[in-house]
Amino acid sequence: MKYRLFLPALLTAFAFNATGQSLKVPTDTTVVTSHSATINGSRISYTATTGFQPVWDNSGKPIASLHYTYYKKSGETDMGKRPLLISFNGGPGSASVWMHVAYTGPKVLRIDDEGYPIQPYGIKDNPHSVLDVADILYVNPANTGYSRTIPMTGDEVDREHFFGINADIKYLAEWLNTFVSRNNRWTSPKYIIGESYGGTRVAGLAHALQNRQWMYLNGVIMVSPADYKIYSSDRPVANGLELPYFAAAAWHHKVLPAELQAKDLLDVLPEVEAYTINTVMPAIAKGGFISAEEREAVAEKMAYYSGLSKKSILQHNLNVPANFFWKELLRDKTGQTLGRLDSRYLGIDGQEVGTSPDYSAELDSWLHSFTPAINFYMREHLNLKTDLKYNMFGPVRPWNNDDNNTREELRLAMAQNPYLKVLVQSGYYDGATNYFQAKYTMWQIDPSGKMKDRMQFEGYRSGHMMYLRSEDLKKANDHLREFINGSLPGEKAAKY
Repeated sequence: MKYRLFLPALLTAFAFNATGQSLKVPTDTTVVTSHSATINGSRISYTATTGFQPVWDNSGKPIASLHYTYYKKSGETDMGKRPLLISFNGGPGSASVWMHVAYTGPKVLRIDDEGYPIQPYGIKDNPHSVLDVADILYVNPANTGYSRTIPMTGDEVDREHFFGINADIKYLAEWLNTFVSRNNRWTSPKYIIGESYGGTRVAGLAHALQNRQWMYLNGVIMVSPADYKIYSSDRPVANGLELPYFAAAAWHHKVLPAELQAKDLLDVLPEVEAYTINTVMPAIAKGGFISAEEREAVAEKMAYYSGLSKKSILQHNLNVPANFFWKELLRDKTGQTLGRLDSRYLGIDGQEVGTSPDYSAELDSWLHSFTPAINFYMREHLNLKTDLKYNMFGPVRPWNNDDNNTREELRLAMAQNPYLKVLVQSGYYDGATNYFQAKYTMWQIDPSGKMKDRMQFEGYRSGHMMYLRSEDLKKANDHLREFINGSLPGEKAAKY
């Protein structure tokens, strides 16, 4: 590993150590290191640039400093043929750490094959990274990772500039314009990938980049996307979409009826999806005016597919919330709870009664391994020395969710740009942003169906972070690689 430290970063690091009195945010610094790795069977060399780039207000004053890490394959001279993948996580308020050191980057966590923590903590090479086909930029929005508003606290912080769906999209699009210009990437094919709330973010960014920055994309990738339109919709949609996920989690824990357990998961789910769309959602839509006979029949079938009791489903008027499912499924079997973001994970509550788990078993497991790894990696491998705390989750709330039109904005971006394609990736055991919600979102992006051949869905036998499972780390990266390679048009003109 070779290091190349830029002078401003050196001066900033010295300031941290020399003053010892006040913690300051570096606004415009970089540290560059050189590396090599075997990825997808080939040995490649690359540089890692990590540092800070400012966000300016209308008068040119820095009002935030965003931390980023940029991986660039060495030896590439034609940037017009070298894709750039721009990566965001979600929250809102989540750092880019999750996909950075567990999914697409050249290093991944030291965890077991199913994603559970092991000690000693650390990182290892990622032979499945997509760095062989695309350079990668990981961005930490304001107050996540090492990124901070300027000033960091107090009444002077312009919260309306950063902490809301539309504000977030606007300033990040402007920040990306600066990054692309500084790094000479205007001619590169560009892709944006967002996980969880990041799905909402990249859907809106696709439109903002094209219509405010005149930066056109080749692809949008939504990983376990959180669609706020679903969460704010009526119960027939929001709760009705839960049943296929219930079936997947129950199948994993082997609590479905024998005839369903005997089938493969992917043979069970289409049956449940069809029943959900054709029967469950219309039944919930009838509310209190559904007939007693239909209510009984639907509850019985939902119990068959979910592993829950018919009685508990009736007690919820067919509207079973996910938090109750996590608490209830194994209540009378092992007394354990299910993880929210990945229902393969199990928790132990103080008491078995109640309507929701005490804590998110999977999130504590992930923080167990991610937090030491990213702090070690930044300091010891990428040589970024700072006393700033790496915010796994940063202070960004209250978050303004008003005027969320990101679904329509993505549709319009696709309509304006014949090159633009969409990939959705979800884990079947994700109970927070479940896979059937992700499918539903994809269906609703273009109600006309005229662009559905430019969208694809991929599912995995894991949870929200499907890439933590070793088998799915390879599969998901292979799907990304195929998507990127398959959306490079070559000399084909962008026209209908």
